[in-house]
Amino acid sequence: MSLTVVSVAYPFAPVTADPAGGAEQVLAQLDRALVRAGHRARVIAAAGSCTAGTLTPLPAPAGEITEAHRTAVYERLHALLAGIVRTHAADLIHLHGLDFDRYLPPPGVPVLATLHLPIDWYDPGALRPGRPGTWLNPVSPDQARRAPPDVALLPPIPNGVDTEAYRPGPAKEAYALVLGRVAPEKGFHDALDAARMAGAPLIAAGRVFPYAAHRRYFETAIAPRLDTLRRWVGPVEGAEKRRLLAQARCVLIPSTAPETSSLVAMEALASGTPVIAFRAGALPEIVTHGTTGLIVDTVAQMAEAIRTVGAIDPAACRQAACVRFALRHTTDAYLDLYARLAA
Repeated sequence: MSLTVVSVAYPFAPVTADPAGGAEQVLAQLDRALVRAGHRARVIAAAGSCTAGTLTPLPAPAGEITEAHRTAVYERLHALLAGIVRTHAADLIHLHGLDFDRYLPPPGVPVLATLHLPIDWYDPGALRPGRPGTWLNPVSPDQARRAPPDVALLPPIPNGVDTEAYRPGPAKEAYALVLGRVAPEKGFHDALDAARMAGAPLIAAGRVFPYAAHRRYFETAIAPRLDTLRRWVGPVEGAEKRRLLAQARCVLIPSTAPETSSLVAMEALASGTPVIAFRAGALPEIVTHGTTGLIVDTVAQMAEAIRTVGAIDPAACRQAACVRFALRHTTDAYLDLYARLAA
């Protein structure tokens, strides 16, 4: 049965071929899978997005994202979704944003909201939607276990990555790599401190989104820690991102938030690169301590892990990624769920 699925991104982050954010990356994967499977895909996302399905763009801010801009975007998005329900223009609406409760459509079309972020980051009302035909799905067992007992969740659908796109390189270099969205809870400053304590070079790569707190974090906590060995390279994507992952000695994930998943960890393992991560949320579900990386609790332990990570076998990392994190597992599970919810 051919379906029409409307995917709605977090409205302030563009969806590209290789997005910085995990939610946007999962949406992009599902958008491509829908088109490949012969379904009709429509994506509502920030202007500047690039999608396989038909894009309906939302206005993008010229500078910092203000509350006035948020309100205008929410009003536009709510009107778009209400029109889709009114005209029966979709079989299912899939919401990916932290703020999905701000634009839930009226009843009439099944709605799936994927909870990409820590459970306690969502408004309590969002986790208990009164709208009929609304389902919530987590992305890891750890995330599901953290939900209050009265919150109804579907079984988790774990994320995956394209293990054919991320492959080991010909040789490892000496640098550690920290990669992702730049925000205080992502802990880039701890990665820089650990690399300095270990006497190791580090490459820090990521995107600073136009939020005052994120910019302030980069200016006060990251920039002062940079030097000739610990370098900032800004956003990376595509072939350059794959090269950095494949050639790195290790990838550091110093997050202090209860991570619900980690696409960066999965991409690193597919690249044959071990991961050193804090014991945060679902990260111990992804990284097998002593086999595909090292789970640590402090900056000092991360520094020691950088020194000893060479004992981890890159081939074991690659094998684990191909078995556990292949993208087809994720896309097949979502397409099956779409069919069941739309029936």
